[in-house]
Amino acid sequence: MVIEINLMLRNAVLNLSIFHQLLVFLAVMRKTYGFNKKLDWVSNEQLSELTGILPHKCSAAKSVLVKRGIFIQSGRNTGINNVVSEWSTLPESGKKNKVYLKEVNLPESGKKSLPKSGKGVYPNQVNTKDKLTKDNIKPFSSENSGESSDQPENDLPVVKPDAAIQSGSKWGTAEDLTAAEWMFDMVKTIAPSARKPNFAGWANDIRLMRERDGRNHRDMCVLFRWACQDNFWSGNVLSPAKLRDKWTQLEINRNKQQAGMIASKPKLDLTNTDWIYGVDL
Repeated sequence: MVIEINLMLRNAVLNLSIFHQLLVFLAVMRKTYGFNKKLDWVSNEQLSELTGILPHKCSAAKSVLVKRGIFIQSGRNTGINNVVSEWSTLPESGKKNKVYLKEVNLPESGKKSLPKSGKGVYPNQVNTKDKLTKDNIKPFSSENSGESSDQPENDLPVVKPDAAIQSGSKWGTAEDLTAAEWMFDMVKTIAPSARKPNFAGWANDIRLMRERDGRNHRDMCVLFRWACQDNFWSGNVLSPAKLRDKWTQLEINRNKQQAGMIASKPKLDLTNTDWIYGVDL
């Protein structure tokens, strides 16, 4: 029951246009003022990565903010109108607000359980045939697991002020994103046709290695490069998540390999004079 209520509340809030507008507003602020720019070209795909909202919903929210004078546009560039008095806090009429509301299709049994007017008391439970259970709730993937984020899976995504990239609860700083992009470039050297990854997820894994495991970006990149160049590990470690999972094994194998290379080098005996035999002086 708790899972059902939390899941319904989460979807209800995510479908409120005002919440979408807030996330898009914060994303555009980060892309402009975060880089000391008044205007910048921010695509719907970029907004989607930063907010975790679908691209078409980001586009709709951005259009609303432009109409309300909160956003300004110059060609393809978008920015925030710093003249707050020009902002329109509400649509001109209540009718226009209906455009941004998402219609929810309830089964017949659910409709009967709802009061006809907003004045009524809502029931504690909506009777539907398609109830959510633990069996039909799909688990998160390893990349999107609760462990890989900073909050339980049922919590709402929070925009992180230090994030250079964010998708839902997955985020990373500018340095984390740079390391993620560097690692993908390394992957492309051994797999040129590799698809572009979810950089928010990659940056998130790098951030977790840094914050929870005590690694630094240099050590991560050095070990990742070694894995990509190793005959065995090059096909098995192709992401920061796998790097984090196999870190201990990789470090042991690399150290053994380096120790073997040092041991195989012949020692130079500076006191040996065998080389002079047979040489006429």
